[in-house]
Formats: sequence, structure tokens, C-alpha cells
Amino acid sequence: MRYKPHAYQNTATNKIINAPYCGLFLDMGLGKTVSTLTAINELIYGDLSISKVLVIAPKRVAETTWTSECCKWDHLQHLRVSKVLGTEKQRKEALDKQADIYVINRENVVWLVSHYGGTFFPFDMVVIDELSSFKSPKAQRFKALRMVRPLIQRVVGLTGTPAPNGLIDLWAQIYLLDRGERLGKNITSYRKKYFTPGRTNDQIVFNYDLKENGENEIYKKIEDICISMKEEDYLELPERIDRIVSSPLPQSIMEQYKEFERKRVMSLFEGEKVITAVNKAAVIGKLLQFSNGAIYDENHDYYEIHDEKLDALEEIIDTANGQPVLVFYSFQHDLDRITKKLRKYNPKKLRTESEVKEWNAGKIQVLLAHPASAGHGLNLQAGGNIIVWFGLNWSLELYQQANARLHRQGQNKNVIIHHLITPGTYDENVYQALQNKGDTQEQLLQALKEKYVIFRLS
Repeated sequence: MRYKPHAYQNTATNKIINAPYCGLFLDMGLGKTVSTLTAINELIYGDLSISKVLVIAPKRVAETTWTSECCKWDHLQHLRVSKVLGTEKQRKEALDKQADIYVINRENVVWLVSHYGGTFFPFDMVVIDELSSFKSPKAQRFKALRMVRPLIQRVVGLTGTPAPNGLIDLWAQIYLLDRGERLGKNITSYRKKYFTPGRTNDQIVFNYDLKENGENEIYKKIEDICISMKEEDYLELPERIDRIVSSPLPQSIMEQYKEFERKRVMSLFEGEKVITAVNKAAVIGKLLQFSNGAIYDENHDYYEIHDEKLDALEEIIDTANGQPVLVFYSFQHDLDRITKKLRKYNPKKLRTESEVKEWNAGKIQVLLAHPASAGHGLNLQAGGNIIVWFGLNWSLELYQQANARLHRQGQNKNVIIHHLITPGTYDENVYQALQNKGDTQEQLLQALKEKYVIFRLS
């Protein structure tokens, strides 16, 4: 296919070519993969300034997206891609191949650095697909990449969600770009300069509050190396329609829910089975399971409590009249029970590239996916336009990315997103948190977008 880049894609490509390190905070569907590959192609075969590129990506994206994008576009089909995946033997064989781009899943970054001994790294350029997955300075993957960062000439960070839980998440990501030049050499100095300790318990800090004007100072520090592009500014996407589908519990079951919330102890089947929770976090986790209709015990066996959400889901599938429906679930018992309930629709679980192809070909009526396995990079928009959230989790990043599997460039129908919510339960809290958590991130993206407009016009 002939590549006809949009102006914003040219801007992203040029930013990568002209800057030794940069962060591209591009919304889902804006073509950050093809923009990055176009820059890589120019740097390897035009400028001759680099020869080997490492792409670090979520596992499923590493398996499919980068290779398929090279095959899709005429100007990229000569790029050689080696997938550093599978067993250790397979990964070593992939590294020994002659290629332009080596793609590895983020879980194997520590192994890769160890493989080369930490003092040698053969890649001129590193692309971190979903930079926000390196937001924790305590994570081993961050520490490993930090060790070899001085050996890398060019770094590109790609994400649509740079601050899913607030600006505290930015330090580690920006450090991997500029080695601490803008936000400080360590997380402690970053916190001290821009934040004050928030809620604490036994001297353990649970969160940090921004100092006055700290937000603007952070934006100014990073605006020269980061650009933000929002889909609503560049794409004419079909409408996204969000619906809350109320799934109330019968009074007797709701009373049982409230009692467990108070006492942290639940008796099932006339006291034959007792479920307990040791702390508030565990209680909330159990209550979210309860809302979905089943609950795990300490042995990870689950017990069914009600079918309210299953009935609501079946009704949505039925009224879709044969249209494909993508269902996101939270727990394994959700998957088991949904599969059983909807067996007449022959539901398929998203496991491999095979299910992606079948879905996009219109051969799957009900596709079941966990947001963590379908949250990044997968193009599912050709297969349908209806999403159902059977249960929600607290991750704004996974929520946004999962919805963007259908609501993205190439979708030609309005996207309908159903949220199954049990009134009076933590379902409502999670849904509201997902709406509120976007505030800080949205302000960051907006600030960088304004800088981008200046950059684009200058």
C-alpha cells in the first residue's frame, strides 16, 4: 500500500529524525508506528546514521504490529524485522540474525541487558512502544534500561497515556529520554522540587501533591522534547457513544454485599463456605468480583453468587442482532461464566494473531478479551463497533487503550461502549475514578499540544 502521510505524521517523523531523543504522546489511531518506522527507514537508509534499532513493546504488539506495519506499506517492505521472542534459545537466534529492527517484549528487557553484560549494547536506537509501562523507577525493566542508556545514541518514547495516575509518573519516562537533564537525576529530587507528601500512614507516603505552579514548571521543562497530538484535532472519527447499563442486584443479594463490606466476612451456602478479606484493598477486590457475579476464596476456587450481569450481557448480544461484540472481562471466573452463558454464540477468547484476523474478517460474533492483553497496538476496528465492559478495573491507561481497539482510524461506524454497572457497588466508584483520573493527564497533553502548535508553525 502506498503511504500518504498526514501533516501531523510528517511532523512526528521529522521530530524523530531531528532529535536524538523525544517523547511522542500521540493519541491512539494517529499512526505512531508507521511514523516511527518511516523515520527509522530514513535514519538507516537515508542518513546512514544508525544501523540497528531495538523496539520494546507489549508482548502482543511485539508479536504482530511492528512486522505487519512493515509489510503493509510499500516504502517499508524492505525493512528486516527480527522478533526477539519465545524461549531463550529462540531469542538468542533472533539476535544473531541480520536485521534492521529487533522487536522484544518489555518483560525480556532485563534478560536482554544481562545477555550483553550491561556494558555493551549493540543498538544505535531504542524505541519504547508504550513508554508509560516504564513509569516506575523501582521496576527492574527501568533499572536495566537505565544501566545501558548511556550506550544508546537515540531514544524514542511512544505513548498516548504518559501520566495515567498523575505527573508523578513522568520522571522515569523522561529520564529514559534525557538521562535526567530536565526533571532531575533521581525520583527523590523530582519529588522534592515539584511535590509535597500527601496522604501518609506510619510514615509511608501514599501519594504526592503538586506544589503551587509545579505543574506548569514540569510542562516547560519537557516541552522541547515532547509533543502531544490528540485524535480529535486530526482525525474525523465516527462518534463514540458511552452507555451505562444498570444491572441492579436483588435486595437479598445486595444486603449480603453490604454486610461483607462492613464485616469483611461472607458466608455462602448457609455457612458451608466462608470468604474473608484481610484489609480494605482486599475487600474492594472481592466486592468488584461480587458485582460481576462470582467470588474467589483463598484457594482461588470461585463461587457463583448471581447472574445479573450475565443476563444483561446476553441481552446486549441478543439485541446486537448478529453484529460482532467485543467483551472485556476482569477475572478468570468472568471468562469461564461468560463462555458458558454465551455458548450458543460460540464466543472466542483473544489469544493469538489468529483471533485478530478472524475478528477483522467478521468470523467471530463474540470476542472475549482481558484489557491487559488487548490494551495496546491491536487493530480490531475492521471487525466491529460494539464494546461491552463486563467489569472495570482501576487502570485508566488500559481502559483508554482497550476502547481504542475499535474507536480508531479506519473505523467507519459509530462505536458503542456499554458499561455493565451494578448500582450501589464499587462499580460506580471505579467508573467515576476512570473519568476523574484523566484530568491531570489531559492537562499535560493539552499543554504539550499548545507547544506543538507553536513548533509546527515556526
